[in-house]
Amino acid sequence: MNELVSEDFIAVLVLDDHQMVIEGVKTLLKSRPNIRVVAEANRGADALQLLVKHPEVQVVLTDLNMPQMSGLEFIRAAREVNSKLRIVALSMFYDQASVTDVLSAGGCGYMLKSLGPEELIQAIEQVAAGRTYFSSEVGSMLLQNLELTALRPAPAADAPVPLTVREREVLELISKEYSNHHIAEKLFISERTVETHRKNILTKTNSKSIIGLIRYALRHRLIQ
Repeated sequence: MNELVSEDFIAVLVLDDHQMVIEGVKTLLKSRPNIRVVAEANRGADALQLLVKHPEVQVVLTDLNMPQMSGLEFIRAAREVNSKLRIVALSMFYDQASVTDVLSAGGCGYMLKSLGPEELIQAIEQVAAGRTYFSSEVGSMLLQNLELTALRPAPAADAPVPLTVREREVLELISKEYSNHHIAEKLFISERTVETHRKNILTKTNSKSIIGLIRYALRHRLIQ
């Protein structure tokens, strides 16, 4: 039954320690028949239990600043429950470190709570389709930092590590925000193989997150 339901609409779980925020999200999504909030929680521990009860959940919107279990701790734990979950952080504030931490924990987006209904809908649809999503302010900040990194010359001793042809192909698609599923389809390989390449690339480049990897790739002109 859950599989049938998930085909009809995008199932969403909303986690925030302020019920007013949850109600606001539900109101913004009320007019969209293809998106439905199927579960809500005010604590991370409760949300983890709901994920077990609602395996149809595809997208999770979570606050970052919560008592007992932080948003980052929840993201890591939720990924253990279901590795295919698409998790987006909601916050009043943003900075490079916070966004990088979310991505490193397994999140796929970062949005400000001041967002409007159209942006919220677009974000959910984008991440459900396997892409990442950032509020315009967050995206601009990340782009500016990446551009500054790309313009900064690499130290002479910091030569790029050798990547195989396949790893370069996977890296290029990662930089274009392709999901593992879409990369597998594009390169005619399995998702498991894509994940192996992704891990190898992160290890070779000594990158801790996708943002770090893209920064490395831009600095060494490994991607356009």
